[in-house]
Amino acid sequence: MHTITITSSSLRTCSGGFVRLRPAAAEVTTSLSSSSPIHQVSSGITAKFYSNSTSQQLIASSTTSRLLSVSGFAAAASVCSRNSLRRLSSSELHGSRLYSRSFAVAGLAHQLDGSSGSAVLRALAVPAGFRSGRPLGVRVLASAALGILQGGSRMASSHATENPFGSLLTDLPKPGGGTYGKYYSLPKLNDPRVDTLPYSIRYLLESAIRNCDNFQVLKADVEKILDWERTAPKQVEIPFKPARVILQDFTGVPAVVDLAAMRDAITRLGGDPDKINPLVPVDLVIDHSVQVDVARSPNALHANMELEFGRNKERFAFLKWGATAFKNMLVVPPGSGIVHQVNLEYLARVVFNSNGVLYPDSLVGTDSHTTMIDGLGVAGWGVGGIEAEATMLGQPMSMVLPGVVGFKLDGKLRTGVTATDLVLTVTQILRKHGVVGKFVEFYGKGLSQLSLADRATIANMSPEYGATMGFFPVDKVTLQYLRLTGRDEQKVEEIEAYLRANDLFIDHDKSQKESVYSAYLELDLDTVDPCVSGPKRPHDRVSLKDMKVDWQACLDNKVGFKGFAIPKDQQDKVAKFTFNGQPAELRHGSVVIAAITSCTNTSNPSVMLGAGLVAKKGTELGLEVKPWIKTSLAPGSGAVTQYLAKSGLTKYLDQQGFSLVGYGCTTCIGNSGDLNEIVAEAITENDVVAAAVLSGNRNFEGRVHPLTRANYLASPPLVVAYAFAGTVNIDFETEPIGVGKGGKAVFLRDIWPSSEEVAEVVEKSVLPEMFRSTYAHITKGNEMWNHLASPKGSQYAWDPNSTYVHEPPFFKTMTKDPPGVPSVKDAYCLLNFGDSITTDHISPAGNINKDSPAAKYLIAHGVDRKDFNSYGSRRGNDEIMARGTFANIRIVNKFLKGEVGPRTIYIPSQEKMFIYDAAQRYKEEGADTIILAGAEYGSGSSRDWAAKGPYLQGVKAVIAKSFERIHRSNLVGMGLIPLCFKTGEDAESLGLTGFERYTIHLPDIENIKPGMDVAVTTNDGKKFNCVLRFDTQVELTYFQNGGILHYVLRQLLE
Repeated sequence: MHTITITSSSLRTCSGGFVRLRPAAAEVTTSLSSSSPIHQVSSGITAKFYSNSTSQQLIASSTTSRLLSVSGFAAAASVCSRNSLRRLSSSELHGSRLYSRSFAVAGLAHQLDGSSGSAVLRALAVPAGFRSGRPLGVRVLASAALGILQGGSRMASSHATENPFGSLLTDLPKPGGGTYGKYYSLPKLNDPRVDTLPYSIRYLLESAIRNCDNFQVLKADVEKILDWERTAPKQVEIPFKPARVILQDFTGVPAVVDLAAMRDAITRLGGDPDKINPLVPVDLVIDHSVQVDVARSPNALHANMELEFGRNKERFAFLKWGATAFKNMLVVPPGSGIVHQVNLEYLARVVFNSNGVLYPDSLVGTDSHTTMIDGLGVAGWGVGGIEAEATMLGQPMSMVLPGVVGFKLDGKLRTGVTATDLVLTVTQILRKHGVVGKFVEFYGKGLSQLSLADRATIANMSPEYGATMGFFPVDKVTLQYLRLTGRDEQKVEEIEAYLRANDLFIDHDKSQKESVYSAYLELDLDTVDPCVSGPKRPHDRVSLKDMKVDWQACLDNKVGFKGFAIPKDQQDKVAKFTFNGQPAELRHGSVVIAAITSCTNTSNPSVMLGAGLVAKKGTELGLEVKPWIKTSLAPGSGAVTQYLAKSGLTKYLDQQGFSLVGYGCTTCIGNSGDLNEIVAEAITENDVVAAAVLSGNRNFEGRVHPLTRANYLASPPLVVAYAFAGTVNIDFETEPIGVGKGGKAVFLRDIWPSSEEVAEVVEKSVLPEMFRSTYAHITKGNEMWNHLASPKGSQYAWDPNSTYVHEPPFFKTMTKDPPGVPSVKDAYCLLNFGDSITTDHISPAGNINKDSPAAKYLIAHGVDRKDFNSYGSRRGNDEIMARGTFANIRIVNKFLKGEVGPRTIYIPSQEKMFIYDAAQRYKEEGADTIILAGAEYGSGSSRDWAAKGPYLQGVKAVIAKSFERIHRSNLVGMGLIPLCFKTGEDAESLGLTGFERYTIHLPDIENIKPGMDVAVTTNDGKKFNCVLRFDTQVELTYFQNGGILHYVLRQLLE
């Protein structure tokens, strides 16, 4: 008789959905050889087990794993020697730890009494013999596996064990008596490794300890983090459970659309729609919809809000429905501010106190600049919408334990140097060093010289320098900022008490034991010079003193990130026109947009008030901004307008055209609105390389405005200065910025405030009451929001005629069983790209071109061109987004041999057509497609439509030299295959033209491993290997299920 004894007391659960048996809880009696399988049948399921005599293990063969499949989840049995617990390998589980519900029988030992846990087993419909302590045959084992599989989501709650770190739970005393609550104490670990961990890693450690249940988070995961110094270089995988999720409306609408569609799908498949609800706090700030339609007008704010509501009525009504239909979701209405600034000034908890347990605030967000909150000592970063949705629904994030680059700051910024100059310098340094996929942690004496707003500016641009986080530990400066922004004093005291007690607070006045880092960088703040970045990338920093020379070089250079290839005889061309009855002219480098915008800088009082001082000094000296320059002021919160007003500087900004246009992202994300028709005509007819100068964080070509080919990031004071100058072709040190009163030349130094001047105005003008009053009624909305009608009910009533909100197709044909590994055979290459294709190139963004496939769709549905709105505002409609994918007018596709724009070659007929039209032709013919790309594919904002769009166009895989972190994850989340060329190889070196047909030779799911080599062959005989960029076992699970949300749905169906 070949039996395994399993008793109820031996059950326990581990991370990723494993069901395991406790050590010393199973007895194996077998004399089988590996070639003598047993076949048993239980409930119609065939079980094939064999004994491996060399390792004394009884394991399920891969055949068994496939046969023991219920609702797509595999059961496998393993007996391990030496009473050890382990995860089964990917080949044993044919996929991932998360999608497998696995028995792991641990140890060769004795039978145990089966009294405990019997209720759980009854709930799981496990046969009576399982509870009796009697030996069970393989037939019963298979039946028990079936019962556990069918137990589904009950298993998660029933089998999660008590936290093995419960002894660390400690009271946090109040100074006057009583306690704040309890917390999981890191010092109580008595582990010297904690003392040298980077602070950012301590946040991951605390989360793992607090959430450890040996189901979603293993004790072994805690050990990995504790041993970070050794484990991080090995790229080990850990789970992470953020405390909350933050969204903005461009990415938030499709997230809520997906949740609504998931409710419909789970209902159709026989599940409970109420299971589709956020399990962690979700904050959604509507900030991406306002456009600068009206500028240089005292009525601009109201006019732009009216247009915003007029265009986005359906979207806003949908979000208003979501605020009531979903639990645990806060929606901050339009006109309130920019998501990251609202998060910094109001939403961030810094420390949670939930049900008497204190723990650090942490979050993920659907915007790459979520990292701004790292400046406040809150661990947060951007993820794709699909990952955020899974987090909302209670799934732990699977992440590779990151390396941490320590960035030491010393000294002090020189007078006149701004935080923007510092962040552009830091971005260049870190980009050069290479920090993709890593945390950057700032430390050193220089930290005490940086305000919290300065730190937030640096943290905000983490995506631009490539890091997952740019982290600043909490210190006294953090606490001062919390008080400045009107946080409750008792809460601030609680935050300090908790963080100090748990070794998460840094005190610069005391000697510190230095953390160990993966790499070390250093910057003396005294060496930072005033600068800008551009003209096409945020990390292409240019010192202000070198700007004129650099601009001239850009005109000369061939077309590229630093070149426009303007012939010498055309570089002095003048485009003359008449503007409002006055003569006007444009040259290469003429500024046509000057925007004080973006949370990167508008959250920083020193640079905002500095801009006001530049405007004041320039006005007093007689300078005027030329009337054809589109100037705008779009701060990230109402507190900014309050302190500008108190300082008396608002009138000077207004006088120079920097009127308040709205509280939102505007120009930074391409919502710059139209240029005056006369100006636009002068640019296009004369092929002028016009410039935009903005205080944003992104300046990729085609993002800011279709007609500004040169876009420079600069501090708000420099934005005003360049507006005065009217050109970027200027040397501020030797050339006057303009002519003032009495014909006197005015230089930049004449209007530039000292750091002392700025600090004095900040101290007098920025008060806590401004933040309190701004946020006191933020959730109550405004008159337009409050009068907006919205649907009712827990399931959304889709309007088939809506061009804003449309039921997506992702779940319509979904089945309870996973689809398995898709084949990619004889695929055509849809697009052949070079380096640095960004999500701005891929994802629909900006205005909808009148001749585009999306425009044709809208016209066919009765939408006038004036009502097209932007792609971003229509992210809730998959039909439009699929048509707008790869629709960027500046996209460069090698198939077109130098021609720029959203077209490709349809290979079977060699026709040139819109990318969407070609993709549809391939889909109609049942042909697979792939994309070839160079380095840094998918860099830029974390846009889920950059993955959803290619998915809807039928793309099955992307083969690139390298991927941006979030975008690669998003591709996996949509079930696409990311492949990297081997080091030193690319399409060109391999002789790939893109006109071949490609077959990707993926093995069966049980043989797929993260990071393995995969062969790719072409129809003309080429063969090369690529690295499969599924980076974790979890990602393999998502892929096998057809995507992360499909996986989550199947989990909830159980």
